[in-house]
Amino acid sequence: MVAVVEQLGGAFGKTGLLVLPCVAAHLNQIIMDSFLVISGSVMILRQNMPRQIFIVLINILSNLRGLGMFREIAVVLLIGFLAWAYQAAYPPPPKLCGSLGGPPITAPRIKLRDGRHLAYKEHGVSRETAKYKIIYVHGFSSSKDAIGGLTSLPLEVMEELGVYFVSFDRPGYGESDPDSKRTPKSLASDIEELADHLGLGSKFYVIGFSMGGQVVWGCLKYIPHRLSGATLIAPVVNYWWPSFPANLSREAYYLQLQQDQWTLRVAHYTPWLTYWWNTQKWFPASAVAARRPEVFSRQDLELLSTVAGSQTPKATQQGEFESLHRDLMVGFGKWEFDPMDIENPFPNNEGSVHLWQGDEDRMVPVTLQRYVAQKLPWIHYHELPGAGHLFPYYARVSEAILKALLLGEK
Repeated sequence: MVAVVEQLGGAFGKTGLLVLPCVAAHLNQIIMDSFLVISGSVMILRQNMPRQIFIVLINILSNLRGLGMFREIAVVLLIGFLAWAYQAAYPPPPKLCGSLGGPPITAPRIKLRDGRHLAYKEHGVSRETAKYKIIYVHGFSSSKDAIGGLTSLPLEVMEELGVYFVSFDRPGYGESDPDSKRTPKSLASDIEELADHLGLGSKFYVIGFSMGGQVVWGCLKYIPHRLSGATLIAPVVNYWWPSFPANLSREAYYLQLQQDQWTLRVAHYTPWLTYWWNTQKWFPASAVAARRPEVFSRQDLELLSTVAGSQTPKATQQGEFESLHRDLMVGFGKWEFDPMDIENPFPNNEGSVHLWQGDEDRMVPVTLQRYVAQKLPWIHYHELPGAGHLFPYYARVSEAILKALLLGEK
Protein backbone atom coordinates (compact mmCIF):
# COMPACT_ATOMS: atom_id res chain seq x y z
CA MET A 1 0.00 0.00 0.00
CA VAL A 2 2.89 2.36 0.90
CA ALA A 3 4.49 1.66 -2.49
CA VAL A 4 1.21 2.48 -4.26
CA VAL A 5 0.88 5.77 -2.38
CA GLU A 6 4.48 6.69 -3.20
CA GLN A 7 3.86 6.02 -6.90
CA LEU A 8 0.69 8.12 -6.87
CA GLY A 9 2.59 10.84 -5.04
CA GLY A 10 5.14 10.86 -7.80
CA ALA A 11 2.42 11.15 -10.39
CA PHE A 12 0.18 13.74 -8.73
CA GLY A 13 2.52 15.43 -6.27
CA LYS A 14 1.95 15.66 -2.55
CA THR A 15 -0.91 18.12 -2.92
CA GLY A 16 -2.54 15.87 -5.51
CA LEU A 17 -2.75 13.09 -2.97
CA LEU A 18 -5.15 15.23 -0.97
CA VAL A 19 -7.68 14.86 -3.79
CA LEU A 20 -7.73 11.06 -3.68
CA PRO A 21 -10.09 10.76 -0.69
CA CYS A 22 -12.58 13.00 -2.49
CA VAL A 23 -12.31 10.93 -5.66
CA ALA A 24 -12.77 7.74 -3.68
CA ALA A 25 -15.81 9.20 -1.94
CA HIS A 26 -17.35 10.20 -5.27
CA LEU A 27 -16.72 6.77 -6.77
CA ASN A 28 -18.27 5.16 -3.73
CA GLN A 29 -21.31 7.44 -4.06
CA ILE A 30 -21.66 6.58 -7.75
CA ILE A 31 -21.59 2.88 -6.94
CA MET A 32 -24.14 3.33 -4.14
CA ASP A 33 -26.40 5.45 -6.37
CA SER A 34 -26.11 2.87 -9.15
CA PHE A 35 -27.07 0.16 -6.70
CA LEU A 36 -30.10 2.15 -5.55
CA VAL A 37 -31.14 2.91 -9.15
CA ILE A 38 -30.76 -0.73 -10.13
CA SER A 39 -32.63 -1.99 -7.07
CA GLY A 40 -35.43 0.53 -7.48
CA SER A 41 -35.73 -0.02 -11.21
CA VAL A 42 -35.80 -3.78 -10.83
CA MET A 43 -38.55 -3.50 -8.20
CA ILE A 44 -40.65 -1.25 -10.45
CA LEU A 45 -40.13 -3.43 -13.49
CA ARG A 46 -40.92 -6.56 -11.45
CA GLN A 47 -44.29 -5.11 -10.50
CA ASN A 48 -45.29 -4.05 -14.02
CA MET A 49 -43.22 -5.96 -16.54
CA PRO A 50 -44.50 -9.20 -18.10
CA ARG A 51 -42.98 -12.17 -16.29
CA GLN A 52 -41.18 -13.43 -19.41
CA ILE A 53 -39.20 -10.20 -19.84
CA PHE A 54 -38.35 -9.98 -16.14
CA ILE A 55 -36.89 -13.50 -16.16
CA VAL A 56 -34.71 -12.57 -19.15
CA LEU A 57 -33.56 -9.46 -17.29
CA ILE A 58 -32.54 -11.44 -14.21
CA ASN A 59 -30.63 -13.94 -16.35
CA ILE A 60 -28.73 -11.13 -18.06
CA LEU A 61 -27.88 -9.52 -14.71
CA SER A 62 -26.58 -12.85 -13.43
CA ASN A 63 -24.29 -13.18 -16.43
CA LEU A 64 -22.81 -9.74 -15.74
CA ARG A 65 -21.32 -10.77 -12.40
CA GLY A 66 -17.61 -10.34 -12.05
CA LEU A 67 -17.30 -7.36 -14.39
CA GLY A 68 -16.76 -4.90 -11.54
CA MET A 69 -17.42 -1.27 -12.33
CA PHE A 70 -18.28 -2.14 -15.92
CA ARG A 71 -21.09 -4.29 -14.56
CA GLU A 72 -22.66 -1.28 -12.85
CA ILE A 73 -22.52 0.77 -16.04
CA ALA A 74 -23.84 -2.12 -18.16
CA VAL A 75 -26.69 -2.74 -15.76
CA VAL A 76 -27.72 0.92 -15.69
CA LEU A 77 -27.73 1.01 -19.50
CA LEU A 78 -29.67 -2.26 -19.66
CA ILE A 79 -32.24 -1.03 -17.16
CA GLY A 80 -32.62 2.17 -19.15
CA PHE A 81 -33.15 0.27 -22.38
CA LEU A 82 -35.69 -2.09 -20.82
CA ALA A 83 -37.53 0.80 -19.21
CA TRP A 84 -37.78 2.45 -22.64
CA ALA A 85 -38.88 -0.82 -24.24
CA TYR A 86 -41.49 -1.38 -21.55
CA GLN A 87 -42.79 2.16 -21.97
CA ALA A 88 -43.12 1.56 -25.72
CA ALA A 89 -44.94 -1.74 -25.18
CA TYR A 90 -47.20 -0.57 -22.35
CA PRO A 91 -50.48 0.90 -23.65
CA PRO A 92 -51.83 4.20 -22.34
CA PRO A 93 -54.96 4.02 -20.17
CA PRO A 94 -58.25 4.14 -22.09
CA LYS A 95 -60.21 7.39 -22.26
CA LEU A 96 -63.39 6.24 -20.55
CA CYS A 97 -66.64 7.72 -21.76
CA GLY A 98 -68.00 10.21 -19.26
CA SER A 99 -64.65 10.61 -17.48
CA LEU A 100 -62.69 13.84 -17.25
CA GLY A 101 -61.27 14.46 -20.71
CA GLY A 102 -62.99 11.38 -22.11
CA PRO A 103 -65.66 11.16 -24.82
CA PRO A 104 -69.22 12.11 -23.85
CA ILE A 105 -71.95 9.55 -23.20
CA THR A 106 -74.61 9.92 -25.88
CA ALA A 107 -76.20 6.46 -26.03
CA PRO A 108 -78.30 4.50 -23.55
CA ARG A 109 -76.20 2.13 -21.43
CA ILE A 110 -76.81 -0.67 -18.97
CA LYS A 111 -74.70 -1.39 -15.91
CA LEU A 112 -73.31 -4.92 -15.74
CA ARG A 113 -72.74 -6.96 -12.60
CA ASP A 114 -69.02 -6.15 -12.56
CA GLY A 115 -69.72 -2.40 -12.72
CA ARG A 116 -68.93 -1.89 -16.41
CA HIS A 117 -71.36 -0.15 -18.74
CA LEU A 118 -72.57 -1.48 -22.07
CA ALA A 119 -73.94 0.94 -24.69
CA TYR A 120 -76.66 -0.21 -27.05
CA LYS A 121 -78.89 0.93 -29.91
CA GLU A 122 -82.33 -0.36 -30.89
CA HIS A 123 -83.60 -0.94 -34.43
CA GLY A 124 -86.74 -2.23 -36.13
CA VAL A 125 -90.10 -2.58 -34.41
CA SER A 126 -90.58 -2.00 -30.71
CA ARG A 127 -89.61 -4.59 -28.13
CA GLU A 128 -93.21 -4.84 -26.97
CA THR A 129 -94.65 -5.72 -30.39
CA ALA A 130 -91.74 -7.73 -31.79
CA LYS A 131 -92.22 -11.34 -32.82
CA TYR A 132 -88.48 -11.93 -33.07
CA LYS A 133 -85.88 -10.32 -30.80
CA ILE A 134 -82.32 -10.33 -32.07
CA ILE A 135 -79.02 -9.22 -30.54
CA TYR A 136 -76.54 -8.17 -33.21
CA VAL A 137 -72.77 -8.33 -32.56
CA HIS A 138 -70.61 -5.98 -34.63
CA GLY A 139 -67.25 -6.78 -36.16
CA PHE A 140 -63.67 -5.54 -35.95
CA SER A 141 -63.21 -1.75 -35.83
CA SER A 142 -66.97 -1.19 -35.91
CA SER A 143 -69.68 -0.34 -33.40
CA LYS A 144 -73.36 -0.48 -32.57
CA ASP A 145 -73.84 2.38 -35.04
CA ALA A 146 -72.60 0.34 -38.02
CA ILE A 147 -74.20 1.56 -41.23
CA GLY A 148 -75.32 -1.11 -43.64
CA GLY A 149 -76.05 -4.77 -43.20
CA LEU A 150 -78.80 -6.36 -41.16
CA THR A 151 -79.51 -3.49 -38.79
CA SER A 152 -80.27 -1.12 -41.66
CA LEU A 153 -82.75 -3.26 -43.55
CA PRO A 154 -85.77 -1.26 -44.79
CA LEU A 155 -88.29 -0.66 -42.02
CA GLU A 156 -91.02 -2.33 -44.09
CA VAL A 157 -89.02 -5.58 -44.05
CA MET A 158 -88.58 -5.29 -40.28
CA GLU A 159 -92.29 -4.64 -39.80
CA GLU A 160 -93.31 -7.45 -42.13
CA LEU A 161 -91.25 -9.93 -40.13
CA GLY A 162 -91.89 -8.30 -36.75
CA VAL A 163 -88.18 -7.99 -36.02
CA TYR A 164 -86.56 -6.07 -33.19
CA PHE A 165 -82.79 -5.63 -33.29
CA VAL A 166 -80.50 -4.39 -30.57
CA SER A 167 -76.85 -3.80 -31.39
CA PHE A 168 -74.30 -2.97 -28.72
CA ASP A 169 -70.75 -1.73 -28.47
CA ARG A 170 -68.51 -4.60 -27.49
CA PRO A 171 -66.23 -3.81 -24.51
CA GLY A 172 -63.77 -1.03 -25.31
CA TYR A 173 -65.61 -0.01 -28.47
CA GLY A 174 -67.80 3.06 -28.91
CA GLU A 175 -69.31 3.96 -25.55
CA SER A 176 -68.96 0.63 -23.74
CA ASP A 177 -66.44 0.40 -20.92
CA PRO A 178 -63.31 -1.66 -21.64
CA ASP A 179 -62.86 -5.10 -20.13
CA SER A 180 -59.22 -6.00 -19.57
CA LYS A 181 -60.34 -9.51 -18.60
CA ARG A 182 -62.36 -10.04 -21.76
CA THR A 183 -62.78 -13.66 -22.91
CA PRO A 184 -65.26 -15.53 -25.13
CA LYS A 185 -67.08 -16.49 -21.93
CA SER A 186 -67.30 -12.93 -20.58
CA LEU A 187 -68.66 -11.71 -23.92
CA ALA A 188 -71.42 -14.33 -23.80
CA SER A 189 -72.20 -13.19 -20.26
CA ASP A 190 -72.41 -9.56 -21.44
CA ILE A 191 -74.93 -10.56 -24.10
CA GLU A 192 -77.02 -12.48 -21.59
CA GLU A 193 -77.04 -9.53 -19.18
CA LEU A 194 -78.01 -7.15 -21.98
CA ALA A 195 -80.97 -9.37 -22.86
CA ASP A 196 -82.09 -9.49 -19.24
CA HIS A 197 -81.76 -5.74 -18.69
CA LEU A 198 -83.86 -5.05 -21.80
CA GLY A 199 -86.42 -7.71 -20.95
CA LEU A 200 -86.00 -9.74 -24.14
CA GLY A 201 -87.40 -12.84 -22.49
CA SER A 202 -85.99 -16.24 -21.66
CA LYS A 203 -84.83 -16.80 -25.25
CA PHE A 204 -83.58 -14.58 -28.04
CA TYR A 205 -81.67 -14.76 -31.32
CA VAL A 206 -78.06 -13.73 -31.80
CA ILE A 207 -76.32 -12.74 -35.03
CA GLY A 208 -72.66 -11.83 -35.33
CA PHE A 209 -70.59 -10.57 -38.23
CA SER A 210 -66.83 -11.15 -38.70
CA MET A 211 -65.18 -10.76 -35.28
CA GLY A 212 -68.71 -10.51 -33.90
CA GLY A 213 -69.47 -13.83 -35.57
CA GLN A 214 -66.64 -15.35 -33.58
CA VAL A 215 -68.37 -14.08 -30.42
CA VAL A 216 -71.40 -16.22 -31.29
CA TRP A 217 -69.33 -19.36 -30.68
CA GLY A 218 -69.11 -18.28 -27.04
CA CYS A 219 -72.90 -17.93 -26.91
CA LEU A 220 -73.35 -21.43 -28.33
CA LYS A 221 -70.91 -22.76 -25.74
CA TYR A 222 -71.94 -20.90 -22.60
CA ILE A 223 -75.57 -19.76 -22.99
CA PRO A 224 -77.20 -22.20 -25.46
CA HIS A 225 -80.25 -22.42 -23.18
CA ARG A 226 -80.96 -18.73 -23.84
CA LEU A 227 -80.91 -18.97 -27.63
CA SER A 228 -83.79 -19.34 -30.06
CA GLY A 229 -81.32 -19.45 -32.93
CA ALA A 230 -77.97 -18.10 -34.07
CA THR A 231 -76.24 -16.92 -37.22
CA LEU A 232 -72.51 -16.52 -37.78
CA ILE A 233 -71.67 -14.32 -40.77
CA ALA A 234 -68.11 -14.75 -42.07
CA PRO A 235 -66.97 -15.47 -38.50
CA VAL A 236 -63.27 -14.96 -37.88
CA VAL A 237 -61.44 -18.24 -37.24
CA ASN A 238 -58.61 -18.85 -34.82
CA TYR A 239 -55.88 -20.74 -36.66
CA TRP A 240 -54.82 -22.35 -33.39
CA TRP A 241 -58.10 -24.10 -32.59
CA PRO A 242 -57.00 -27.67 -31.81
CA SER A 243 -59.44 -29.46 -34.12
CA PHE A 244 -58.02 -27.94 -37.28
CA PRO A 245 -55.63 -30.31 -39.07
CA ALA A 246 -52.17 -28.74 -38.91
CA ASN A 247 -51.65 -28.79 -42.66
CA LEU A 248 -55.05 -27.19 -43.34
CA SER A 249 -54.68 -24.35 -40.84
CA ARG A 250 -51.07 -23.76 -41.92
CA GLU A 251 -52.07 -23.52 -45.57
CA ALA A 252 -54.89 -21.09 -44.75
CA TYR A 253 -52.65 -19.06 -42.46
CA TYR A 254 -50.06 -18.48 -45.16
CA LEU A 255 -52.71 -17.17 -47.54
CA GLN A 256 -52.68 -13.96 -45.53
CA LEU A 257 -50.38 -11.05 -46.21
CA GLN A 258 -47.10 -11.53 -44.37
CA GLN A 259 -47.71 -8.51 -42.14
CA ASP A 260 -51.00 -10.02 -40.98
CA GLN A 261 -49.27 -13.32 -40.31
CA TRP A 262 -46.88 -11.53 -37.97
CA THR A 263 -49.69 -9.55 -36.33
CA LEU A 264 -51.48 -12.77 -35.43
CA ARG A 265 -48.28 -14.48 -34.29
CA VAL A 266 -47.65 -11.64 -31.88
CA ALA A 267 -51.26 -11.70 -30.61
CA HIS A 268 -51.12 -15.45 -30.06
CA TYR A 269 -47.63 -16.09 -28.73
CA THR A 270 -46.69 -12.76 -27.11
CA PRO A 271 -49.94 -10.89 -26.43
CA TRP A 272 -48.12 -8.46 -24.14
CA LEU A 273 -46.38 -7.10 -27.25
CA THR A 274 -49.60 -6.53 -29.21
CA TYR A 275 -49.77 -2.82 -28.46
CA TRP A 276 -46.13 -2.27 -29.40
CA TRP A 277 -46.40 -4.27 -32.61
CA ASN A 278 -49.44 -2.34 -33.80
CA THR A 279 -48.00 1.08 -32.97
CA GLN A 280 -44.31 0.70 -33.91
CA LYS A 281 -43.08 2.14 -37.21
CA TRP A 282 -40.27 -0.29 -38.03
CA PHE A 283 -42.42 -3.04 -39.57
CA PRO A 284 -45.86 -2.94 -41.23
CA ALA A 285 -48.60 -3.96 -38.79
CA SER A 286 -52.07 -5.32 -39.56
CA ALA A 287 -53.20 -4.78 -43.14
CA VAL A 288 -56.77 -5.56 -42.09
CA ALA A 289 -56.75 -2.79 -39.48
CA ALA A 290 -55.25 -0.43 -42.06
CA ARG A 291 -57.91 -1.52 -44.60
CA ARG A 292 -55.32 -2.18 -47.26
CA PRO A 293 -56.93 -2.92 -50.66
CA GLU A 294 -55.09 -6.26 -50.86
CA VAL A 295 -57.24 -7.76 -48.08
CA PHE A 296 -60.48 -7.17 -49.99
CA SER A 297 -62.00 -9.21 -52.77
CA ARG A 298 -63.25 -7.69 -56.01
CA GLN A 299 -66.80 -7.60 -54.65
CA ASP A 300 -65.59 -6.09 -51.36
CA LEU A 301 -63.89 -3.23 -53.19
CA GLU A 302 -67.17 -2.45 -54.94
CA LEU A 303 -68.91 -2.32 -51.55
CA LEU A 304 -66.31 -0.26 -49.69
CA SER A 305 -68.05 3.07 -50.26
CA THR A 306 -71.15 1.61 -48.61
CA VAL A 307 -69.25 0.09 -45.72
CA ALA A 308 -67.11 3.16 -45.03
CA GLY A 309 -69.61 4.45 -42.49
CA SER A 310 -69.36 1.27 -40.42
CA GLN A 311 -65.79 2.10 -39.42
CA THR A 312 -65.95 5.47 -37.72
CA PRO A 313 -63.44 7.15 -35.40
CA LYS A 314 -66.07 6.88 -32.67
CA ALA A 315 -65.65 3.10 -32.67
CA THR A 316 -62.15 3.41 -31.18
CA GLN A 317 -62.58 6.75 -29.41
CA GLN A 318 -61.54 5.27 -26.06
CA GLY A 319 -58.29 3.99 -27.50
CA GLU A 320 -57.24 1.25 -29.90
CA PHE A 321 -55.72 -1.05 -27.31
CA GLU A 322 -58.94 -2.04 -25.53
CA SER A 323 -60.84 -2.26 -28.82
CA LEU A 324 -58.77 -3.38 -31.82
CA HIS A 325 -55.79 -4.84 -29.99
CA ARG A 326 -57.92 -6.61 -27.39
CA ASP A 327 -59.90 -8.13 -30.26
CA LEU A 328 -56.70 -9.59 -31.67
CA MET A 329 -55.54 -10.96 -28.31
CA VAL A 330 -58.91 -12.56 -27.53
CA GLY A 331 -59.76 -13.71 -31.04
CA PHE A 332 -56.39 -15.28 -31.78
CA GLY A 333 -55.24 -16.13 -28.28
CA LYS A 334 -55.57 -19.40 -26.42
CA TRP A 335 -59.24 -20.30 -26.05
CA GLU A 336 -60.72 -22.24 -23.16
CA PHE A 337 -62.77 -24.33 -25.58
CA ASP A 338 -62.71 -25.54 -29.17
CA PRO A 339 -65.81 -24.50 -31.17
CA MET A 340 -65.71 -27.79 -33.04
CA ASP A 341 -66.43 -29.60 -29.76
CA ILE A 342 -69.71 -27.75 -29.22
CA GLU A 343 -72.81 -29.94 -29.14
CA ASN A 344 -75.98 -29.19 -31.05
CA PRO A 345 -77.93 -26.66 -28.95
CA PHE A 346 -81.17 -27.62 -30.73
CA PRO A 347 -81.31 -31.43 -30.77
CA ASN A 348 -85.09 -31.36 -31.26
CA ASN A 349 -84.96 -28.80 -34.09
CA GLU A 350 -86.53 -26.14 -31.88
CA GLY A 351 -84.04 -23.67 -33.34
CA SER A 352 -81.23 -23.52 -35.87
CA VAL A 353 -77.66 -22.31 -36.32
CA HIS A 354 -76.47 -20.87 -39.63
CA LEU A 355 -72.99 -20.07 -40.93
CA TRP A 356 -72.60 -17.84 -44.00
CA GLN A 357 -69.32 -17.54 -45.88
CA GLY A 358 -68.10 -16.04 -49.15
CA ASP A 359 -65.80 -18.28 -51.19
CA GLU A 360 -63.59 -15.31 -52.17
CA ASP A 361 -63.17 -13.95 -48.65
CA ARG A 362 -59.53 -12.87 -48.25
CA MET A 363 -59.81 -12.23 -44.51
CA VAL A 364 -61.44 -15.47 -43.40
CA PRO A 365 -60.37 -18.59 -45.35
CA VAL A 366 -63.27 -20.51 -46.80
CA THR A 367 -61.36 -23.79 -46.44
CA LEU A 368 -61.47 -23.53 -42.66
CA GLN A 369 -65.18 -22.66 -42.62
CA ARG A 370 -65.88 -25.72 -44.76
CA TYR A 371 -64.00 -27.84 -42.26
CA VAL A 372 -66.00 -26.37 -39.37
CA ALA A 373 -69.23 -27.16 -41.22
CA GLN A 374 -68.09 -30.75 -41.78
CA LYS A 375 -67.22 -31.19 -38.11
CA LEU A 376 -70.55 -29.71 -36.99
CA PRO A 377 -73.18 -31.20 -39.34
CA TRP A 378 -76.01 -29.61 -37.36
CA ILE A 379 -74.93 -26.19 -38.67
CA HIS A 380 -76.71 -24.94 -41.79
CA TYR A 381 -73.80 -23.88 -43.99
CA HIS A 382 -74.35 -21.30 -46.73
CA GLU A 383 -71.45 -20.61 -49.10
CA LEU A 384 -71.84 -17.71 -51.50
CA PRO A 385 -69.95 -17.99 -54.83
CA GLY A 386 -68.01 -14.87 -55.75
CA ALA A 387 -68.65 -13.22 -52.39
CA GLY A 388 -65.93 -11.65 -50.27
CA HIS A 389 -66.06 -10.62 -46.63
CA LEU A 390 -68.57 -7.79 -46.85
CA PHE A 391 -71.47 -9.59 -48.54
CA PRO A 392 -74.01 -8.89 -45.73
CA TYR A 393 -73.95 -5.24 -46.81
CA TYR A 394 -76.01 -6.24 -49.83
CA ALA A 395 -79.62 -5.70 -48.69
CA ARG A 396 -80.92 -8.75 -50.55
CA VAL A 397 -78.31 -10.97 -48.89
CA SER A 398 -79.09 -9.54 -45.45
CA GLU A 399 -82.77 -10.25 -45.98
CA ALA A 400 -81.98 -13.82 -47.04
CA ILE A 401 -79.81 -14.30 -43.94
CA LEU A 402 -82.61 -13.06 -41.71
CA LYS A 403 -85.33 -15.17 -43.31
CA ALA A 404 -83.18 -18.30 -43.20
CA LEU A 405 -82.76 -17.89 -39.45
CA LEU A 406 -86.31 -16.85 -38.56
CA LEU A 407 -88.43 -18.61 -41.18
CA GLY A 408 -86.21 -21.46 -42.31
CA GLU A 409 -86.13 -20.21 -45.90
CA LYS A 410 -83.32 -21.52 -48.07
